[in-house]
Amino acid sequence: MSNFVDQVKITAKAGNGGNGSASFHREKYVMNGGPDGGDGGNGGDIQFYADENMHTLLDFRFRSKYTAENGGDGSANRCTGKRGENLVIKVPVGTVIRDDETGRVMADMDTPGETRTLLKGGKGGWGNQHFATATRQAPNFAKPGIKTEIRTLKMELKTIADVGLVGYPNVGKSSILSTVTSAKPKVGNYHFTTLTPNLGIVRRYGKDIVLADIPGLIEGAADGAGLGHDFLRHVERTRLLLHVVDISGSEGRDPIDDLDQINTELDNYGNLGELPQIIVCNKMDLPGAEENLKRMKVLAEGMGCPVFPVSAATREGFEPLLDETAKMLETLPPILHYAEEEEEEPEQKLTNDFTIERDGEDYVVTGAGIERLMESVNFDDLESLNWFHRTLRRIGVIDALREQGAGEGSTVRIGEMEFDFVE
Repeated sequence: MSNFVDQVKITAKAGNGGNGSASFHREKYVMNGGPDGGDGGNGGDIQFYADENMHTLLDFRFRSKYTAENGGDGSANRCTGKRGENLVIKVPVGTVIRDDETGRVMADMDTPGETRTLLKGGKGGWGNQHFATATRQAPNFAKPGIKTEIRTLKMELKTIADVGLVGYPNVGKSSILSTVTSAKPKVGNYHFTTLTPNLGIVRRYGKDIVLADIPGLIEGAADGAGLGHDFLRHVERTRLLLHVVDISGSEGRDPIDDLDQINTELDNYGNLGELPQIIVCNKMDLPGAEENLKRMKVLAEGMGCPVFPVSAATREGFEPLLDETAKMLETLPPILHYAEEEEEEPEQKLTNDFTIERDGEDYVVTGAGIERLMESVNFDDLESLNWFHRTLRRIGVIDALREQGAGEGSTVRIGEMEFDFVE
């Protein structure tokens, strides 16, 4: 298995809220103590932390399920349950997190050291102390905590770099990176020596420029051929491309055709073909380079791209290339940030989000809010039942049943309970 993993799916669940307590004050010489049930504690949140020391999502191949701690239940003497501990998940800088079901962007972890709360823990339920009124002085019921849902998250690592080195395999991208920066990528005279994006930093005119050596692309890369489809995502954030070609044609390919083919692949993968480019003609020290350079300059003039002849082997030609790179970056937009899309929090869904269906002669009421309401009721207590009926009327269930045709004595099912409809 490769140590570099840049796309994974995990399941995550924030902690459930603790249940409220239904208890009454008990003390010597005190008759009929009032309700003193404490509230449940809130569940723990799921948080993500952008860790500069992580460079791959490999760890998530070995652990893919994450659950925060549940909130503690309330207890007597108005004691609130313990809050659940937050669960912090560390990810590499540049990780984009999406909801797998909807595809919406939940967070772009592109700032080192930032912490984002993506899944909120459920709220703790109220204890019976909150339900006491002048006419209901001994409520024998409490609210359960909000239960959270399991979410599937898709995480995608997109390298953060100002400049991307792209081109066919074995054109010298890694050699160029090691020449202009202190990076030490693996270099070899065979295809696909580079199997992961490598980063390097070069300082120019008092500013740091981050360069990424993107693994070699081939024809059909945007459709999944070779390794290109796995790594084109790492080009997305770059502001400028250094398009490296073997200008000598030392491997029997025409550098003009190479340039055209890689640009076609960039066009086929989103809008990467619209990124500004500098054409870097490497291997100028080899035979045939001068003739091909003349042809390349004619083509580049029509494209509006600057051309720089260099040789990684002799370390020549890089000063003017880096000057032009720094100059162009001054005028380009900042690195792409994926904007987060808002979503209504699950615990904010209204209790009156319910549906009514017919099952023969019965009326079946369903809905997440209704299920939570059922958990709050003590069906052995008359006051609790009266509160339940008033709540059904307040949120519109009684009127909705009447509109569906329910009449005196009709059977209504909610969860596992059956009731007679009473006007």
